[in-house]
Amino acid sequence: MEIKDVFEESKQKMEKTVDGLQKEYLRIRAGRANPTILDRVMVDYYGTPTPINQMASVSVTEARTLTIQPWDAGVIQNIEKAINKADLGINPQTEGKTIRLTFPALTEDRRIGIVKDIKKYAEEARVAVRAIRRDAIDKLKKMEKKSEITEDNLRDSENKIQKQKEK
Repeated sequence: MEIKDVFEESKQKMEKTVDGLQKEYLRIRAGRANPTILDRVMVDYYGTPTPINQMASVSVTEARTLTIQPWDAGVIQNIEKAINKADLGINPQTEGKTIRLTFPALTEDRRIGIVKDIKKYAEEARVAVRAIRRDAIDKLKKMEKKSEITEDNLRDSENKIQKQKEK
C-alpha cells in the first residue's frame, strides 16, 4: 500500500460520512413538507416491502402539505398503515385516491428537540471522521515502522490527512 492509497481511502470514507450526515439532515421534520421524510417508510406491496416513492407520486402542494397519489388505488390503506407504523408524528388523511400529510407548525419543544437531534448527528459524524483520520495515521505509522516511508514523509502525510479532515 502506498501513501496515495491511504489518502484516497481516507478521503472516500470521509466523503461518505459527510454524505450520510447530509441525508440525516434531510430526514429531519422541521415544519416544512419534505418528501425525503418518506424515504425510510416501506409499504407492504403484494408481499414485498417497497418505498413509497416507487409506488406513488409524492409532491409538495403547500408549504406544510405533502400529497401522495398511488399509481395503484388498491394500496392506499397499506400506505396509510405504513405511515402510521413509521411513527412520523403525522396522521395521513385520505381523500379518494389521494393521501395528504399535513405537517403541524413547530412548537418550542419540537424546535429544541430538532436542535438536539442535529447536534447529535453532527457529533456522530465528527467522531466518525476522527476515527477515519486516526486509522489513516496508524496505517502511515505502520508503513514507517516497516521502513516503507521516511519520517519526513510520515509528518507530511499526517498534515495532509489533517487538512483533508478539515475540509
